[in-house]
Amino acid sequence: MEHAIIAEELVYSYGKQKAVDGISFQISQGEILGFLGPNGAGKSTTVNMLTGLLKPQGGRAVLLGRDISKDVDSIQKYIGVCFEGANLYEQMTGEENLKLFARLFDVKNFDVKALIARVGLEGRGKDRAGSYSKGMKQRLMVARSLINRPEILFLDEPTDGLDPASAESIRRVIQEERDRGATVFLTTHDMMEADKLSDRVAFINQGKIVALDTSHNLKQQYGKRALNIEVLDAEGKLQTREIILDTPDTPSQVREIMASEKVVTIHSEEATLEDIFIRITGRGLS
Repeated sequence: MEHAIIAEELVYSYGKQKAVDGISFQISQGEILGFLGPNGAGKSTTVNMLTGLLKPQGGRAVLLGRDISKDVDSIQKYIGVCFEGANLYEQMTGEENLKLFARLFDVKNFDVKALIARVGLEGRGKDRAGSYSKGMKQRLMVARSLINRPEILFLDEPTDGLDPASAESIRRVIQEERDRGATVFLTTHDMMEADKLSDRVAFINQGKIVALDTSHNLKQQYGKRALNIEVLDAEGKLQTREIILDTPDTPSQVREIMASEKVVTIHSEEATLEDIFIRITGRGLS
């Protein structure tokens, strides 16, 4: 499978502060990469280099086989970008915003109403963007990023501020784009969203990538699997017994609790991506 994005030893500093410190990774065509890290870790600087907004001070970024620093104009027509923070023309309607960008990308036969509906804004396309809620603006930004049917889609916190139903509709759009063959570079603080959507996840901390793998592999390597068993004690109060799975003593421990205590519930538990990030870096993602 060909790589849509290749980052080779990317470096960028703001004065003496090194924001991105020699990171390298590859993303295949049709893959969703979740790019995770706390504020100030280097996420935005990385995205800005990959999209041509910043020129790397070291290393290079290759998109669709071309160096973005040398060929930015020809590459940008193949990418879609939805950054956190709406930058819409608020005096224009939602449809007018999309039609304007369609002209900028020279997109013909553009069905604006279908795209409005796809992101859950049916019936609001003729309203001014300035009258939209934060969540509606976010959905319009997602729609705008799809106008040119991009081969690479950069999404920064795409479901931030959305109600659960709207967020789920945007996740469905992201999966549809991946199924179409688009590569998706997803930055988010929502660990459950990254876990659900991403084929692989990358952890960036202090400008360096500290882990890059599938969620499943990271959980197997760094996490623990456990059974949490709720029991009633002699006074009728709930107590929780934790049994670590995959040890030689696991079966006998389960049998002992089942035989000697009044079991109320049993459920399995595995490490979250945030648990793993904390274990690797010693800090949280917030």
